[in-house]
Amino acid sequence: MNETTLFYLSDLFGVAVFAITGALMAGRKSMDIFGVLVVAFVTALGGGTLRDVILGRHPVSWIGDETYLTVVTLAALGTVLWVKMTRPIHELGLQVADAFGLAVFTVIGTQVALAHEVPTSAAVIFGVMTGVAGGVIRDMICNDIPLIFHKELYATPCILGSLTYIGLQPLALASYIEVLGAMAVVLAVRLGAIFFHWQLPRFHLLDRDEQQDL
Repeated sequence: MNETTLFYLSDLFGVAVFAITGALMAGRKSMDIFGVLVVAFVTALGGGTLRDVILGRHPVSWIGDETYLTVVTLAALGTVLWVKMTRPIHELGLQVADAFGLAVFTVIGTQVALAHEVPTSAAVIFGVMTGVAGGVIRDMICNDIPLIFHKELYATPCILGSLTYIGLQPLALASYIEVLGAMAVVLAVRLGAIFFHWQLPRFHLLDRDEQQDL
């Protein structure tokens, strides 16, 4: 399998996983089928669209290839059928599925940015953007606080995964090793945050009443 095919299949996989998380979130909010599809589309394609627009990458991936829209539609409708035929997916299932999508999209966003010869710092930003932007839009539509603003690590795994991918480039390893290695870092840190509640230090500014209590 050549690098182009691997990139394409990885992108479709990430789209499918994020479409599933979008459909699950819409289901938690008791949306109708149209709402499920809308949330699935923005979750799966929002980050990549924003990345491509800023980079001037035209046409945007899903506009130039109908396969993306097909994958999102099938993933969203398949999720609805699966849940109706079995049982609702637990919150933990939503978070784990989101972690897989986060890992795939972070690496893909970094790859696209590097292909456009942007500086390393910008490549990391585009990797994070591709990973989290769709989820941020999803959560805002569903009237939830975006995961990126929660105390658990969310953007940080993307940063580490993007840096890992960039750091592996000089080693001239096989493409799939670079991709899987960077994805593993994102997954390990994000799943650690989910299961063990890893978090960054919080900044809390005391208000006047709290200051008086001290």
